[in-house]
Amino acid sequence: MIEQERYFRGLQKTSVIDFPATVACVLFAGGCNFRCPYCHNRSLVQRTAPVIGWDDVFAFLRRRRQILDGVCISGGEPTLAPFLPAFLRQVKELGFKVKLDTNGYEPEALGEFLRLGLLDYVAMDVKNSPGKYAATCGLTGIDQSRLRRSIALIKASGVPYEFRTTVSCELTDHDDIVAVADFVGGGQHFALQAVNSASGTLSGRVFVPPTQATIGAMKECLMERFDKVSVRSAWS
Repeated sequence: MIEQERYFRGLQKTSVIDFPATVACVLFAGGCNFRCPYCHNRSLVQRTAPVIGWDDVFAFLRRRRQILDGVCISGGEPTLAPFLPAFLRQVKELGFKVKLDTNGYEPEALGEFLRLGLLDYVAMDVKNSPGKYAATCGLTGIDQSRLRRSIALIKASGVPYEFRTTVSCELTDHDDIVAVADFVGGGQHFALQAVNSASGTLSGRVFVPPTQATIGAMKECLMERFDKVSVRSAWS
């Protein structure tokens, strides 16, 4: 293992919204296998953000053991980090719960984390309907069987989970959400996230969030298939 593989690229010291019912910090891994045009994490995707060493992270976690209950691993795409299984073992040994944010394109890594009992919550981004998936990821093509494998692993794991889609007027309409529900096949929890309308995206474009009425209708559609549906919007 080369030394740079032990680096994270960002740390949010405290969050009460990223890990349900858990006070957590958020660690951001660098690198990603997608290039979503609405992404605002350019410095993570391109690995230009300053590095945070593994030892510094554990020193922080030990200092915060009386404040934090969990650690959220995000990115970028954290399943690309080869050091993550060993890192998560030590996090669990310290008594923290672990949430993983993932795009689901590395089912082998995700399956390993689940088999080893390293995860207490999983959030998988479902980018769009199958027909628009590659374009929404900024790619010319995509192997959707990899995504289906991750969805199946998550739903069979016994670990609490959510699927989520970022919605913009430019990329997602009501029919897409119907197709997303069919693609996922129902489940515990689905979250709709209104796109961030700020500039500075990976593509250089500015995206517009849907109206409350539009995203409300999308929510109603999803409620037929999921036990819980949440809306995380630009208006709240």
